[in-house]
Amino acid sequence: MAEIKVQEYGDKHRDEWEDFISKSNNGTMFHKQVFLDYHEKGKFKFRHLMFRCGDELVGVLPGGIHDNGKTLWSPTGASYGSIVTKDIPFSLALQVVDSLLDYARQRNFRELYLIPPPLIYSRVYNQHIEYAMLYRKSDFELHYISHAVVLPKDRSYFDDIDIKARRIIRKIIKDGKLRIEENTDFTAFYPILEKNKAKHKAKPTHSLRDLEKLYELMPENLKLFMVYNEDTPVAGSLLFLTNEKVALCFYIMMLYEYRHLKPVFLAMNESIRWAQENGYEWFDIGVSQDTEAEDPMTPSESLIYFKERFNARGILRTTYHFKLPE
Repeated sequence: MAEIKVQEYGDKHRDEWEDFISKSNNGTMFHKQVFLDYHEKGKFKFRHLMFRCGDELVGVLPGGIHDNGKTLWSPTGASYGSIVTKDIPFSLALQVVDSLLDYARQRNFRELYLIPPPLIYSRVYNQHIEYAMLYRKSDFELHYISHAVVLPKDRSYFDDIDIKARRIIRKIIKDGKLRIEENTDFTAFYPILEKNKAKHKAKPTHSLRDLEKLYELMPENLKLFMVYNEDTPVAGSLLFLTNEKVALCFYIMMLYEYRHLKPVFLAMNESIRWAQENGYEWFDIGVSQDTEAEDPMTPSESLIYFKERFNARGILRTTYHFKLPE
C-alpha cells in the first residue's frame, strides 16, 4: 500500500472535500466546509487536513490551531470532527492515524484533541479509527452522555415510549389548546431559547444571526418546529439533519410560564415522528450534562429521565486526546 501523505486543505480542494464527506462512512454536516462558513472570517485559525494514498483521498480532518500553535482541535467551530473516512480496513485506518501523528510532530504540536461523531452516525458500524487512536496511546479528555431514540422500520416509535408520555401527548392533541407547525421563524424561536438557557445559567451555542446564516447556507439541513398557544410561541425544537442516518435535535426549548401545558412533549413527539417518517434511523436528543455542576461530566438526571420517557438510549460522546513529547 502506498504511503499516506497529509495535505493541508485549501480553497481549491473545496469541491473534492464536500464530495468526500457526502460519500463517507462517518461524515456529517459538521464536517463540511459549507457548515463552517457560518463563522465570521478570521474567528478561528482553521487547519483542515486531507489524507492521500497516492492520488486517492482516503480521509479528511476538519480542525483548528489553538494555544499559540501548540494544539490542534478537531472540530473547531462545530460539534463533531476527527478523521472522516469511508468504510476502511484497519490497516489503512492505522496508517491514517500514524500519518496524522507524524504530521503533528513535524509541526511541533504538543496536543491533539479529536471528537468523532458517536457510532450511530456511521452508515456502517466501524471503529477502526478510534481503535487505532487508542492503540497509539491516545487517552480521553472527557466523556459526555448523549441520548438517542432508535427509529424502527416496522412500527411507530410512539408505541415504545413511556405510557404516561403517550397519554400526555394524546391529551394535548385532543384538547387542541396547542398547535405545532414547521416554519423558519427563528426570530420567534430565539427568545424562547435564550430564556430557557438563562434559567440553567447557560447561553445558546449560536446567536440568532448564526442560525439565520446556517439556514441560508444549508436550508436542507435545518428543520424548525414551533409550538403555539393560540398565536403565542411557547416552545420549539430545531433539528440538524446531520446525514441520512441521524437527525440531531440541537435545541428543544419552552417558556417555563407555559410549562403546565407541557408544550415540550408536543415538540418532541412531532420532531421524532417527522424524523421517522423521513427515513432516519436515529433521533439524537443531544448531551445530557448538568451545566451548573463543577465537573463537566456531571449528568443531568432529570433531563436524562425526560429523554428516557421517549425510549432514548445513552450514547457516549468522547474526546480523544494525544499528548506529544516535546
